[in-house]
Amino acid sequence: MRVRTLGRWAVATLALALLAACVPQQTPSPSAPAPSPSATAAVPSGEVIDVSLVPNLEVDRPTSTDSNAQPAGFEDAPKGGLAGYTKQQLDWSTCGGKYECAEVLAPLDYANPDDQAITLALAKKAATKSPKLGTLFVNPGGPGGSGRNLVTYFASTGLEQYDIVGWDPRGTNASTPVKCFDDEETQAFTELDSSPDDPAETEALIVGTWQFAQSCREHSGALLDHISTVDTVRDLDLLRQLVGDEKLTFLGYSYGTQIGSYYADVFPQQVGRLVLDAAVDITDDDSVIQAMGFDLALGNFAAWCARQKCSLGSSKQAVLKTITDFFDELDATPLKVGDRPLTQTIAVSGVAAYLYGGIPAWRTLSNDLKSALAGDGTRLLKASDRLNDRNEDGTFGSLFYSFPAIGCADGYDKGVVEAEQRWVIDQQKAPIFGTYFGPGYTCPLWTARSTIQFKPTGSGAAPIVVVGATGDPATPYQSAVTMAKQLESGVLVTYAGEGHGTFGGKSTCVDRLVIDYLVNGTVPTDGVKCQ
Repeated sequence: MRVRTLGRWAVATLALALLAACVPQQTPSPSAPAPSPSATAAVPSGEVIDVSLVPNLEVDRPTSTDSNAQPAGFEDAPKGGLAGYTKQQLDWSTCGGKYECAEVLAPLDYANPDDQAITLALAKKAATKSPKLGTLFVNPGGPGGSGRNLVTYFASTGLEQYDIVGWDPRGTNASTPVKCFDDEETQAFTELDSSPDDPAETEALIVGTWQFAQSCREHSGALLDHISTVDTVRDLDLLRQLVGDEKLTFLGYSYGTQIGSYYADVFPQQVGRLVLDAAVDITDDDSVIQAMGFDLALGNFAAWCARQKCSLGSSKQAVLKTITDFFDELDATPLKVGDRPLTQTIAVSGVAAYLYGGIPAWRTLSNDLKSALAGDGTRLLKASDRLNDRNEDGTFGSLFYSFPAIGCADGYDKGVVEAEQRWVIDQQKAPIFGTYFGPGYTCPLWTARSTIQFKPTGSGAAPIVVVGATGDPATPYQSAVTMAKQLESGVLVTYAGEGHGTFGGKSTCVDRLVIDYLVNGTVPTDGVKCQ
């Protein structure tokens, strides 16, 4: 599979549930596109940077000096090769109310299991009904979302016969996380312009992205070379063995659908019941890009806003013009929010955050845009912070760093020049977000090579249910169509509605079909449509 180069958002890999304020609580708010870093504290605003400072700019993925960093969670490998890992016992202990937690070891490099181990952290909500059906593994997306956190709000009604288990994939949260810039540097990193419109901004973006990549290598070391989705799939099969399940039962949102589709390709005979909701692109087709989904969602919001007689405009086009004019004004003059700036890039990410929630988030988006236009960008800044995994105290969660690390490990690119050429094409396909998302410099300047590219088909796997929403902003509906088609046992379920991720309260029809499949094994009719 070829994954588009990462800009400030990934095209094929998305993020975690950070948008609780933007979506209804009964919906698992599975994914938000995390930022792919594009600025650095080493590049003061307005300073002209000499791009020659970046070594080997003409070479894709420049090499960097070796690092002996030992990220948190590096441990001595158990004796006995891979067998030493499969003999581990899961020692569950209470970690808050009705939840249990555990840690296990996995090989940093499955080709050399005796060399170095990493730590994987898990959480479980135990089954409460009999007969027990086994374990349902869940993933909220990302890459970088916390599966342990997902367990605490996952919509488990109807699935009480399963132990619900979520894990933090390698490189994220409590599972040997990627480390890069400190919080102050990361904050400055988010404040540079991700869609440069003059040479100084372009050079600052390139230099800043390169420095970020160097920082990740310095602080994360060899972890960056063993953090791909294929590595995570091997971890997931290890966890399947450790819980004692003969087959894998799995529900993944967004990037979690990449985990599931890869698993079906690598371990087809171990596939039990897989549900892949908000499917990412697993094809080589670049005709539909993520920015097109955001443009569609913003257009749907604008049409709704005009019908509601909101203050942003009397027609869809008028609302869109109000929003884009506001973005363009911020490009020249950021809005002050306390001691922080609401820049164009930050405002764009804030608006994108609301689009994940679909219609329930639209009224809040309308009100917060109205406030920002009146000079108060507080709420829009907070929405962007959620998307960037920034906490109120100014610290950043691991998503900001693991997102590009995993995405670039999976990703395919042809260098900085091609990233700029693609940006031109993206703006033609998606005039709004295709423009503001900017060029994808992150992977061309990353210090780890991409893994072997392949096209998952899941040949020999049991039926796999793929769910797609027609108004999904982050994973366009066409990706669900092509995933279900490419996976030989794929079955498509369509939700005619808005928002990112469907199972868990948006559609009783989708919920019924998914639960019936997971509990009773009843495979939905391919192509079934739900409201």
